Amino acid sequence: MGSAVQYVLMVIKRVQVFNRNIHFRKPAKTSRNVFTERSINIIRLTDENGIHGHGEAAPLSLLSVDDTPNYDKALQSALSDWYESSERNEFDFSHLPSLQFGLETALLDLRNGGTHTLFDQQFTQGEPIRINGLVWMAALNDMRTEAHEKVKAGFQCIKLKIGAHDFDQELALLRKLRAQHRELEIRLDANGAFWMEDALTRLERLDEFDIHSIEQPIRPGEWEAMADLCSNSPIPIALDEELIGVTGARQHELLEVIQPQYIILKPNLIGGYRAADHWVELADRYGCGWWATSALESDLGLNGIAQWAASKHPDMPQGLGTGSLFVDNIPSPLYVKDQALHYDKAGAWDLEDFLSDADLIFELKDQ
Repeated sequence: MGSAVQYVLMVIKRVQVFNRNIHFRKPAKTSRNVFTERSINIIRLTDENGIHGHGEAAPLSLLSVDDTPNYDKALQSALSDWYESSERNEFDFSHLPSLQFGLETALLDLRNGGTHTLFDQQFTQGEPIRINGLVWMAALNDMRTEAHEKVKAGFQCIKLKIGAHDFDQELALLRKLRAQHRELEIRLDANGAFWMEDALTRLERLDEFDIHSIEQPIRPGEWEAMADLCSNSPIPIALDEELIGVTGARQHELLEVIQPQYIILKPNLIGGYRAADHWVELADRYGCGWWATSALESDLGLNGIAQWAASKHPDMPQGLGTGSLFVDNIPSPLYVKDQALHYDKAGAWDLEDFLSDADLIFELKDQ
């Protein structure tokens, strides 16, 4: 983060954490869970001039390594230790990746004057980021309708979550979709739903639909089995949940063993921007592609991930279209149009109004 952040750390006068639930427009279903609401924590750092820096710390249910019943206490304890330390610029919350992500975001925001501009990139200056259209699990007819609506809205790349329905019926859906949209780029996400015993057979059957890639076909942690799939699958495989909780030397080991075609980077789940940077370096070394995906954050977290991704000059669609899923998201300049995420330079953030309905659950300040 450099000396600029170290200077900011020297003048922080207050740390606050606010909590609020935000709600989905309709249930968001995967093969693992159904989401109807999302609990988010907003970290606010205040410097001696009254400037605020904000970040989001929000574990994702049943997926984040820090999704634990005592998360609030762990967050407060970690922030207390950090605030009272004489070496605030040295912190490693890899055991609490959402906190690492939130604190890094708040520090970068504070360093840049509380403007929500975090990285050197063109996204906040009006250059949009191309994204995929996301089709959530639902009744198959509803998924088919939503996929066609995404194409009608201009998306040239869509992602469908599969694995919860009868596999033959899912194949039928894809067959009709491909027949109607020959040039469409189709990504799939199985969320680990395939059994190892028949995963390769399923991937071979999916191959007829010219699939761009499939995320996490089998559950994470089975490195040898995943390596075998990556070596033999006719469809490129992207690791997603496989990266969660993998830190340090094991990042290198994972890519060396599995050798995937792609990796999916979710800073909130893998330990912030520094961890994501390391994954990108390793991906370049091992010759695998990557893209960034949000993990159902509010627009505050989504903004940070989008800016980080934009700073890397990605050449393929990113998975950053989740902000519109919520009815009570943070008012922000982010919006989706023409298969891209945009940042309205004339738009405004309204965190104060959002936080007025939140609970202050933690506060530290200089005496």
